[in-house]
Amino acid sequence: MEPRYIAIAGNIGCGKSTLVKILCDYYHIEPYFEPNDTNPYLKDFYADMRRWAFQSQVYFLTYKFRIHQELQKAVTTRTVIQDRTIYEDAEIFAQNLHRKRCLLTRDYKVYRDLYESIISTLNPPDLLIYLRASVPTLRRRIALRARPEEQSIPVSYLKTLNNLYEEWITNWDKSEKLIVETDHMDYVTDFIDRLDVLQAIGKYL
Repeated sequence: MEPRYIAIAGNIGCGKSTLVKILCDYYHIEPYFEPNDTNPYLKDFYADMRRWAFQSQVYFLTYKFRIHQELQKAVTTRTVIQDRTIYEDAEIFAQNLHRKRCLLTRDYKVYRDLYESIISTLNPPDLLIYLRASVPTLRRRIALRARPEEQSIPVSYLKTLNNLYEEWITNWDKSEKLIVETDHMDYVTDFIDRLDVLQAIGKYL
């Protein structure tokens, strides 16, 4: 396989991390995961978004930048795959927080300036895989994986993120993209579903 940078995108609970693990096992490629577990603001953010939005988003942006720099070096010799991109942090999550007035315009402008400066130094993925899922599917999967900090996420928040994701993926033109409909797909336990996903992605590899 030619060295490639593959990115998996999608809303909370859509199955990104699971698909990353499946692709890594199948193609023997190196994963780069989102730093959820290391974000010291995340629990506070879910409890009080207005108070902790800026800190949480800057943390994610900082560490996504570091991860992107690492995988950019790695992809010169091997294929790598990333669980959620730096683009989603700004175009989906930060934008939503600004629209909801959880991020003040002053803070959002500082954040966007930093984001634009960062992405100007980065190469986009060779393939962006977007996992599309409806809000009921997201809620069911969030409940199943039972992360305590996610159980109180409002339905309206997931719905708004979904709308922003649809806008973003429609306008994505930095690389090839593959949209995977996941509402009626179980690539964790269903062998046929897993094979279908692997074949669809394999065409790009």
